[in-house]
Amino acid sequence: MDRTGIIVVTLCALLLGAWFIQEQKYQAQRPPPAPSTGTVAPAAAPAPLAPAAAAALATPWFDPGAGAPETLITLTNAEARYTFSSRGGGLKSVQLSHYPDTIPLRWKKQMATNGYALLNSGASTPVLALLGDPGLVGDGNFTLTQTRAGLRAEKNLPGGLRLLKEFRLGSNYLLTATVSLENTSHQPIALPAQQWVVGTATPMGPDDDGLYLGALWCDGTNSPQDCAVSYFSPSTTTFFVFPRTPKTVYQEGTGNVAWAAVHNQFFTLMAMPQEPAQQLVAVPVKLPVLTATQSAPPEGVQAALLYPAQTLPAGQTLERNITLYAGPKEYRTLALIGDQFKNHADLVMQFGFFGFFAKGLLLAMNWLHDATTLGYGWVIVLITVIIKALFWPLTAASTRSMKRMQALAPEMAALKEKYKDDLQKFTQKQWEVYKKNKVSPLSGCLPMLIQTPIFIGFFTMIQSAIELRGAHFLWVSDLSKPDTLFIIPGIDFPFNLLPLLMGASMLWQSLITPAAPGMDPAQAKMMRYLPLVFLVFLYNYSAGLALYWTVNNLLTILQTKLTKNITVPAPATVTVSPLTPLSKKKK
Repeated sequence: MDRTGIIVVTLCALLLGAWFIQEQKYQAQRPPPAPSTGTVAPAAAPAPLAPAAAAALATPWFDPGAGAPETLITLTNAEARYTFSSRGGGLKSVQLSHYPDTIPLRWKKQMATNGYALLNSGASTPVLALLGDPGLVGDGNFTLTQTRAGLRAEKNLPGGLRLLKEFRLGSNYLLTATVSLENTSHQPIALPAQQWVVGTATPMGPDDDGLYLGALWCDGTNSPQDCAVSYFSPSTTTFFVFPRTPKTVYQEGTGNVAWAAVHNQFFTLMAMPQEPAQQLVAVPVKLPVLTATQSAPPEGVQAALLYPAQTLPAGQTLERNITLYAGPKEYRTLALIGDQFKNHADLVMQFGFFGFFAKGLLLAMNWLHDATTLGYGWVIVLITVIIKALFWPLTAASTRSMKRMQALAPEMAALKEKYKDDLQKFTQKQWEVYKKNKVSPLSGCLPMLIQTPIFIGFFTMIQSAIELRGAHFLWVSDLSKPDTLFIIPGIDFPFNLLPLLMGASMLWQSLITPAAPGMDPAQAKMMRYLPLVFLVFLYNYSAGLALYWTVNNLLTILQTKLTKNITVPAPATVTVSPLTPLSKKKK
């Protein structure tokens, strides 16, 4: 197989791998159920929710007119402002004190705001609201009381059932909660299935298209590869160019939900029950219109921990302890939390199959940023240079091998002509020549194949690396977004400079890279213009990735120039002896 064939097969394999990984996100994995350790045994696992029932759960369920007006209490620490609501008796929103709500874009001539990133913004249902039968929640209005440690929400229902929630603020964006169902009567109470709301994933402003909104869950197994992570996004109607039908309800788990989360591109709300929940339920919800120019209300994803119906004996209490994380998708913090709770919370980053490389690149990028105090743009340049330097010996060896291959081109052409009617003999003689001259036809592609996981790791890492959000570099105002300089008048098309530089450098690289010996001219021409395909796919991707690839291309061009004059020994003369057909060889 020539160089073009290897590249085509590799790209096809990568696309198939990406398809498989993406499909895994839409298809729930079903690990074995974990043993139940609750004090009250459930009667049965919750039945799947019909779309109509799921839609009812996504609508406001409390009755504002049945009780007192909404009461709001705000608790603050160094990391966030937590606002609690009496309607639902839960966490209405979380304002992150270290992260702005929007990043000003120069081409829009935007000004910086005084706002901060807001989680659960615009959602009608607060975090840890209890959904279920109306007899279980009543009108949904709770009494809030601020305590020394945090806040208490309580409600008494007819029949002797009392709902109590205790919230306590922690560090590292953590919030601990104890939710209780108390039977104060002298008779058993049949509790219907309950849903404790994890939160709602919402877009980060009108420019957020909702592509990264979703809900995730994990079974918390010791091996990250076996951790059942699933994905749900109501706004995604295509995969690449293939249409797909978004789910109206997502319900998975078999008594093994160690954590569940809703997320957008850079922030997440995560609920980690002390004992695994039965299932995760996620549904799409409509959100308030953000601007007057929006044609339709934006859509979010609401998720909840589902627990089965059960009977609560007289005088007893059903208590659940849940730790909440409401903060950025910052790998170092999430890795510490995952180690603390032994639940792999860092998988909310969604690094995927090449997570090893994505984590390594992110940690290296952060270390270089801290050690050099350089901006993240210059750190990307530096880390690209380091990667290129590490691969220099392999690239130089590959170049020498390719030059030896080129020197053998005349002999290969002679062999091809001599054995044009016997492919088996030609292949045998061809490998004999390669072995004699110590060359391999795979050597030219080896550096590319080895560096492909690094590129994919960079690609996935940049998707959710909050460190790049708002990071500046030269004319780029936000490395996590395209570096749009202006909108081309008349066609309303963004002019993104870095992807154009990336495409130009790729084209330059392809022009100075010699074609593989024996490559068909049509194939060689196709390879020359392959960069245009990448330009189309990555034109509107983040500036950080375009910067990495542009610098990588320029360094590759420099390497090609430096290795252009490398001399190799003259090819060894191989005596072409008559060949015995393989079928007649001695066994």
